[in-house]
Amino acid sequence: VQLQASGGGLVQAGGSLRLSCAASGFSTEDHSIGWFRQAPGKEREGVSYITISGESTYYADSVKGRFTISRDSAKNTVYLQMNSLKPEDTAVYYCAAQAPTYRDFITFNPVYYIYWGQGTEVTVSS
Repeated sequence: VQLQASGGGLVQAGGSLRLSCAASGFSTEDHSIGWFRQAPGKEREGVSYITISGESTYYADSVKGRFTISRDSAKNTVYLQMNSLKPEDTAVYYCAAQAPTYRDFITFNPVYYIYWGQGTEVTVSS
């Protein structure tokens, strides 16, 4: 069972990146997925969330209107499209699969998540 986050990199302010969260050993169709980030010296924060069906999404106020979460069941992958990036978006980004027991319970409390990716680093230069 594994989640692999990828797609991070160095980008100038105003640029875009698309992060991928690929699952192996389990189906993302059985889990709501959350994206989190942790900036240097700061606590981990929830960024975006997508329900099992993909019909409902949630965004932190800091990224609303700039980030878009989506899922591709055929590829067993969840994406985070990040546009209009700002230096304050610099962080390590993690994806996580929520325990099926809490189906579509929108929360960023890590205790509700059972699988975590290793993180992908995003750096936005000014």
